[in-house]
Amino acid sequence: MPEQATKHTEVAQYGAWHSPITASQVASGAVKLSQVSYGPDGEALYWLEGRPEEGGRQVLVRRAKPGQKPIDLTPAPFNVRSLAHEYGGGAFGVGVFGQSEKVFFSNFSDQQIYQLDLSKPEQAPCAVTAPGLMRYADYLVDGPKNRLLAVVEDHSGSEIDGQVIAGVEPINYLASIEFGGGSAAEPMMLTCGYDFFAFPRLSPDGKRLCYMAWKHPNMPWDESVLFVAEVGSDGSLANHRKVAGGPDCSIFEPGWSIDGTLIYVSDESGYWQLRAIKDFYTLESVPLIAPEQYPQYSECEFGLPMWVFAQSTWAFIGPGEIICSINNKGLWSLARIKYSFEGEDGIGYQCQSTVTLVESPYTEFGYITAGNGRVAMLAGSASMANSVVELDLSTNEFAVLKSCATDLPDSGYLSKPEVIEYPTTHDRTAFAFYYPPQNRDYKADGGAPPLLVKCHGGPTGAASTLLSLGLQYWTSRGFAVVDVNYSGSTGFGRAYRKRLNGNWGIVDVEDCCKVVEYLAQKGLADPKRVAISGGSAGGYTVLSALTFTDTFSVGASHYGIGDLEALVRDTHKFESRYLDNLVGPYPFGKQIYQARSPLNHVERLSCPVIFFQGLEDKVVPPNQAEAMVAALKAKKIPTVYVAYPGEQHGFRKAQNIITTLESELSFFLKVFGIVHNHDLPALTVQNLD
Repeated sequence: MPEQATKHTEVAQYGAWHSPITASQVASGAVKLSQVSYGPDGEALYWLEGRPEEGGRQVLVRRAKPGQKPIDLTPAPFNVRSLAHEYGGGAFGVGVFGQSEKVFFSNFSDQQIYQLDLSKPEQAPCAVTAPGLMRYADYLVDGPKNRLLAVVEDHSGSEIDGQVIAGVEPINYLASIEFGGGSAAEPMMLTCGYDFFAFPRLSPDGKRLCYMAWKHPNMPWDESVLFVAEVGSDGSLANHRKVAGGPDCSIFEPGWSIDGTLIYVSDESGYWQLRAIKDFYTLESVPLIAPEQYPQYSECEFGLPMWVFAQSTWAFIGPGEIICSINNKGLWSLARIKYSFEGEDGIGYQCQSTVTLVESPYTEFGYITAGNGRVAMLAGSASMANSVVELDLSTNEFAVLKSCATDLPDSGYLSKPEVIEYPTTHDRTAFAFYYPPQNRDYKADGGAPPLLVKCHGGPTGAASTLLSLGLQYWTSRGFAVVDVNYSGSTGFGRAYRKRLNGNWGIVDVEDCCKVVEYLAQKGLADPKRVAISGGSAGGYTVLSALTFTDTFSVGASHYGIGDLEALVRDTHKFESRYLDNLVGPYPFGKQIYQARSPLNHVERLSCPVIFFQGLEDKVVPPNQAEAMVAALKAKKIPTVYVAYPGEQHGFRKAQNIITTLESELSFFLKVFGIVHNHDLPALTVQNLD
């Protein structure tokens, strides 16, 4: 509960507390950091910054050497962002061509590849591919062969004049993009036969290429495979061999050691664990960490769901040594693993390893990359904003290079999460992070606080412990917040993740309801004042919970799904078969889709809802929100619809972030009848005012 009151503490109703954490501070502090990567010299460090004040434009930043000031490499209007899979990621690559270091990146507006020659800083980026309907991601610079390897998503056969051809999907493949000759480079297909590809990685000697692939109806975390192919002198691939993965197994982040050992993450044990292949004659795979030697890590996870390209949870830091992040029930730690192999090639071998935890103030890590004696990554905690940090391996000291938020509030306004494991349906347990109200200037006038239940997206994803000013905006005003890792979330093993298969809209909703019951019984939440909020797939959980249960008083759907049939008919290739596993094959399961679509059961929904939607959203198109809004208004249910021109899946513009946060708070306070004097938008809500 909140800290003890001081002599300056005011007594006020929950929700009416004044906070120094403003919506504008949330928006200005919402710099989106991603794709941290060292250059080929192991000194220069690159990362992307998505800046709300520039409409969410993603800028490529370079720090040339430790101690030097980072500089922007890509001037406006360039926006370093790939649209492959719609979610993108892996939008740039760095390597040496001839005598100069070059950067290649995807530009958002035209999806062409642009080149920056770092030996000529005065030159603007120049396009190296022709305009068209190609999208590129997951770049790998192959300097010796004067080419770029990348994943290509080719829309030229699935679109005409900007209009998508119904029933025709783009083609994905691995490609070689060669430069020279004075004309625009064109991708040359290296391999196909699967619906999706990722993680093309060359062995140190350049003779082997590994890559990950998967087919419909699976997502990469459902079932995926790892291939190794031989690279010919002309750069072509031959003798493709599947070395890992397959039925009921998924792969993540393969990479090569300096001696040619292939390390990757696989969940064949039931958890995403590190494994190694040393012998390419027998293709024998062994755990990098022997479970009998370190049983405490056997139910931890070393991987992530591959929603975007180029994620990384581990990196080589020397011969026989890696650094990695470890997820234990939602909390991450950092470790160094030294390993060696015993046995003979072709006969069988075992891996002997030593795991040493790295002392760190952080609880979450991402985009781990290694340089010369240093490791860079994104890192943060509940009290430390997500940041680009660099670890000196010789001293174990961290340095913050860029924080996603500046001018953080005093700790007296920051709520700390408590990991809770609570009983849910079918004699199982589920997980969540509970944040109590926290404001050093106030104490409550009695009773339990109103509760905001947060539903993460995905739904294959996870709640995060990273400092979120957007979350603290609520707790510092007197709301309790619970961020639910409902069944289907990652970080708890394959079986927990598969609970959602065939049960989306059921077990996630049950877990959200049960956490309210659990917290109310403990006096940590007022069961009569409970709001639920979520975006995308989390928005579907919100609308399902509001429609099919009476647990919640009010809800907020951020680009959420109201009609499962519309979603399965009108979404992009990456997720076009996602619901086969989550709900069932369509149209064979048409009745299930209809039964679980909130839009078809509006008569059961009787509480107020506010909707937020980007009008350029291709993942969950605006027609989803608009259909729900029309149905609710026809039933005279208090409803507000806030639409944003130019926004896609998720809001990037500062003003839209501000409007969303303030409108949602205003709506909830109005529904709960909380008297306040916050400076908020004056919402006119029909059937409520």
